[in-house]
Amino acid sequence: MTSAAPPRLAGSPATLVIDGRVDADRALLVPRGELVHGCADILAEVLAALPAGIGRVDLDMGDVAFMDTAGLQFLDLLGGFSHRQAVPVTATNWHGQPLRILELAGLDTTDPLRATAHRPDPERKPEQEQEQEPEPEPEAEPPAAPSSPAPPAEQLHVLQEEVDQLRRAIASRPVIDQARGVLMALHACTSDEAWHILREASQLSNTKLRTVAAAVTAGAESDGPPPPPEVRAALRAALARLRR
Repeated sequence: MTSAAPPRLAGSPATLVIDGRVDADRALLVPRGELVHGCADILAEVLAALPAGIGRVDLDMGDVAFMDTAGLQFLDLLGGFSHRQAVPVTATNWHGQPLRILELAGLDTTDPLRATAHRPDPERKPEQEQEQEPEPEPEAEPPAAPSSPAPPAEQLHVLQEEVDQLRRAIASRPVIDQARGVLMALHACTSDEAWHILREASQLSNTKLRTVAAAVTAGAESDGPPPPPEVRAALRAALARLRR
């Protein structure tokens, strides 16, 4: 049992695939990719395809590399499924950036469904024993709890800002790594030294690090343009300091 999003277009979020298998009455689901827009729809298809009478659903989140606020909808859907079907649902093995998102959202980082997923009551007695006990006086039912705790608006704003920053960092990393490789080849420096050169050139020229890295990478091509004068001057200064 495997579900995948439609093939992505260039520049669109990574595809989410959910692999799964069913052993007896237990389903093990393994999402791979990113929990971004559309992830809840993919999950809904997988849950709908589970066989009737399933007694437990466990998700291994170890292959989820990125998560934004759409991941909270993903968890909310899991919590709702657990309550409707009256089966335990777990989502464990979080790490990296998704783990940080759970922390910001105030969720349990071991299993964010711990407080919402259905759990059998160990104190619950068999029906025959219950019938022999006197019925307690009826009490007003407390309002139903939401399927998952919703982070405050301010917390969600902080969460979204951090997600945006992480996305920019992830997008810029290949360019920075390429520029480090260029500097290492041209100036016989180490990877750490190349990183310090780029960072210092960025500070001296008041230019974004990614822009400096892109200029270095482009200038290394046979027909590529040289870096802007202010970036060239900053790179020379950074190299001079390194060689002292």
